[in-house]
Amino acid sequence: MRIVTWNVNSVTARLDRVLAWLEAHQPDVLALQELKCTDQAFPLMEIQALGYEAATWGTGRWNGVALLSRVGMSDVTIGLTDQPEYEGAREPRAIGATCAGTRIWSVYVPNGREPDHEHYAYKLSWFTALRTTLTAEMSAAPDRSLAVIGDFNVAPTDDDVWDISQFVNSTHVTPAERSALADLRATGLVDVMPRALKGQPYTFWDYRAASFGRGFGMRIDLIYANAPFAARVTDCWIDREERKGKGASDHAPVVVDLGDV
Repeated sequence: MRIVTWNVNSVTARLDRVLAWLEAHQPDVLALQELKCTDQAFPLMEIQALGYEAATWGTGRWNGVALLSRVGMSDVTIGLTDQPEYEGAREPRAIGATCAGTRIWSVYVPNGREPDHEHYAYKLSWFTALRTTLTAEMSAAPDRSLAVIGDFNVAPTDDDVWDISQFVNSTHVTPAERSALADLRATGLVDVMPRALKGQPYTFWDYRAASFGRGFGMRIDLIYANAPFAARVTDCWIDREERKGKGASDHAPVVVDLGDV
């Protein structure tokens, strides 16, 4: 079973690349983030033509999440338990579904903007809601494979950014954000991306300052899984090639392959 997470930074702008990637790599499940479109505007017909069904949650602003599956989809859940609002809105940042017996959540964690910004406090509260939701699901079905995948907007360690000295007083690397991520792992989740990936295991490179070509990246797209899921992992890799060329997203797809149950 092949499961992928990819922040596409607008599914409509990236549609040709998404469709080509689906055809080339044949994932069973693709989790998307940053759709930047409404549910009504999501390119459902094009996705269905490749044999995928889709569950989406988008309002047309800069966020939005989706799950695409060619192995079935049930128990779709929109949003988190006690999910906080921002500026009066419950933002589309999390969607869960069960695909071929595996529970998968696609998440787009709030950016946080700056440590003294109200969006930063919102980010930490959002992590609390994510932890509450996943704890309940794992308690209810402890033997079921489960993974939460997506753009976490946190680099777990200093090794996950190109130069930690460039992130002084910045989000994504602060102790509180990393503590929130550690608290999430403490619910029984592990980071399944191997540290032995060739080169630096970055998943995001800013469009500015020729960051991709200069290797100025971050690992913020993560795959956190419970023990039943982690035991099935046979491979995990980052498709850096998809970050290349005109019209690419600023994130690369992250792929995890699973063996049979």
